[in-house]
Amino acid sequence: MTINRRGFIGAGLAVTASLSAPAVFAQNARPKVVVIGGGAGGATAARYIAKDSKGAIDVTLVEPTRTYYTCFFSNLYMGGFRTLESIAHSYGTLASEYGINVVHDWAVGIDRDARTVSLAGGNTLNYDRLILSPGIDFVDGAVPGWDINAQNAMPHAYKAGSQSELLKAQIEAMPQGGTFAMVAPPNPYRCPPGPYERVSMVAHMLKRDNPTAKIIVADPKPKFSKMALFQEGWANHYEGMVDWIGSDFGGGNVSVNPDAMTVTIDGEETKVDVCNVIPAMKAGRICEMAGITEGNWAPVNGHTMQSRMDENIHVLGDATNQGDMPKSGFSANSQAKVAAMAVRGALLGSKVFPAKFSNTCWSLIGTDDGVKVGATYAATDEKIAKVDGFISATGEDAALRKTTYEESIGWYEGITSDMFG
Repeated sequence: MTINRRGFIGAGLAVTASLSAPAVFAQNARPKVVVIGGGAGGATAARYIAKDSKGAIDVTLVEPTRTYYTCFFSNLYMGGFRTLESIAHSYGTLASEYGINVVHDWAVGIDRDARTVSLAGGNTLNYDRLILSPGIDFVDGAVPGWDINAQNAMPHAYKAGSQSELLKAQIEAMPQGGTFAMVAPPNPYRCPPGPYERVSMVAHMLKRDNPTAKIIVADPKPKFSKMALFQEGWANHYEGMVDWIGSDFGGGNVSVNPDAMTVTIDGEETKVDVCNVIPAMKAGRICEMAGITEGNWAPVNGHTMQSRMDENIHVLGDATNQGDMPKSGFSANSQAKVAAMAVRGALLGSKVFPAKFSNTCWSLIGTDDGVKVGATYAATDEKIAKVDGFISATGEDAALRKTTYEESIGWYEGITSDMFG
């Protein structure tokens, strides 16, 4: 199916509220929903709750940044296919057109008994339902020699914005014939094809400006998303430039030294010019602070995206342990619509339909060489389960690959409109 801006929004679960058994609140009081995190999950949920409740629910969105840079499509900025400004978005329309109270602050505590959120600025927000969509944080000690204090020397660039700018600047400053290294993350992590699309975009930049440069990828996994497609593309576009070292060849035995700018893979130390460390990931820290995580992630009920530890909290996107869906912007947006419908049903008595989900992940390998993978999903009592799926084929003709890339551009316009209005 070709996806364009209107088609993407139209495919969403925009359900008209038909009030039947509204909850009872104090006279003249509106139920309060607080959403923490203004990305693909949080911004979408806030907008749909405000829009479809027609002002009957008081919605507050807590997001520390005033300008949100999408992690999806940030690799295209690395490759020179997008400007940084083109992946930057503001929250003004959510406030002005949908009446959402947008608070630019950090959530630093949640009292589940009192149903309150504490903010770094000192304010406290009350909620009847809380939606957490904080994205990811990194697991301490995941890559020996690296911690968050080393992110300027060895950027992760897995939270878009200044880190994206920094990594691109470092690549542009590489000496001729220099070496770019990536330490890829273990499963599960945000955007499964993301590191390998980044390799493609870095290779694209280097082929143009620094054609004798080399790329080393140390990977703790024996295989990765769209592996055959990426390796075919690297051979076609960047022959001899990319050296992928998987777990079978020591890719999981890696340490780094940010001061010396070295990467040690299975005991062999290599001096590099740029090192992109993408560590193991976990749910954004506020989930752990709220006491709703098991291991690194927050388990949820797929029917409603409610936390399995607190029915008054819904968790979306990358932070969740929900089953078969990948951690992606499309997934978070899809889950947000299910959660928004469930929240309105609980607070206003509006109709709640069975949860359905979808996801597609596009990747750009070279100029007009786009590939994709995706699936549809349904909620069961155990998890969100995959129903069916699709993936681009190796050997596709150039016209189809170009169409796939153009489809991704239409999707980007659609999802960001769905998020920010």
